[in-house]
Amino acid sequence: LFCFVVFISFLSEKSELDAIRIQKSLNGFPLIKLVPMAVFSPSCSSTSPLLSFKNNISFFPSHRRCFPGVRCTFTVKATVSVESPSSSATDRCDDSPKVLLEVRDLCAVIVESKQQILNGVNLTVRQGEVHAVMGKNGSGKSTFAKVLVGHPDYEITGGTVSFKGENLLEMEPEERSLAGLFMSFQSPVAIPGVSNIDFLNMAYNAQRRKLGLPELGPIEFYGYIAPKLELVNMKIDFLNRNVNEGFSGGERKRNEILQLAVLGADLAILDEIDSGLDVDALRDVAKAVNGLLSPKNSVLMITHYLRLLEFIKPTYIHIMEKGRIVKTGDISIAKVLEKEGYKAISGP
Repeated sequence: LFCFVVFISFLSEKSELDAIRIQKSLNGFPLIKLVPMAVFSPSCSSTSPLLSFKNNISFFPSHRRCFPGVRCTFTVKATVSVESPSSSATDRCDDSPKVLLEVRDLCAVIVESKQQILNGVNLTVRQGEVHAVMGKNGSGKSTFAKVLVGHPDYEITGGTVSFKGENLLEMEPEERSLAGLFMSFQSPVAIPGVSNIDFLNMAYNAQRRKLGLPELGPIEFYGYIAPKLELVNMKIDFLNRNVNEGFSGGERKRNEILQLAVLGADLAILDEIDSGLDVDALRDVAKAVNGLLSPKNSVLMITHYLRLLEFIKPTYIHIMEKGRIVKTGDISIAKVLEKEGYKAISGP
């Protein structure tokens, strides 16, 4: 829900009908200024483009383009080449892995109840690393992820967090997005009346405008997105369907990873991306995530299960208990948990 609310408050007047449609799909959730956790930023630029929809974004009208020719008439795949905006910035990077995220003694409470959830979390994530956070229900895993992206339900009460050398806690949610964070939520919401192709084309063009690059038209964007559909094992007609409307659990998770593939990120936070997936869907999602990994970006996964870690190999596994990380190790920790449960691992 947090991921999509931003679209409502930033719509232009000419998109009022679409705004009403989206608001209804969110069951009247209040219009608050939040940031979508689907972002792109060059890994080494000092200022990264924000995927923000303020002032310069509008949904296509109710009679939106459905690209009827996508299925049978487009022949541009082999002839259209669209370069990612990040390439020139990435080429300027040095080869040494840098610290992306540095969390020290992070504490947080629920805003309404003041219940303490995080009790001194410590974590360091460098470029090119894959981190997995595991723990019992209620241990603080998902709260930790939401706090990192600035979810308004939580209040920081102590500690520090730096992202790419900047104080993350002083940033508004949209500034964190600007810095290069992406979050895939456990339960993505549907947006009736807005097609995937419109949604993704609009978001990608917003990114290009921030970079001072020309927008892509429908045919050019199709040439850009077609190979990314293959990455997540989705058919072309998927683009004409409304965002997450009538999607299975696997399709929703694939759609989240498709957004990541289209927009990119320095640090992708995946909250239980394996939840509700059968083994085939999990394999597809994991293959897509692995295909997006590079020496310059990183992944932070929240999961309960060893099976995800068999598909996406973690650099480190962290066990969270009572709002703090109590143990860090390799895949062997997850194997112990699989056999003996959390009783085999106790914090100090």
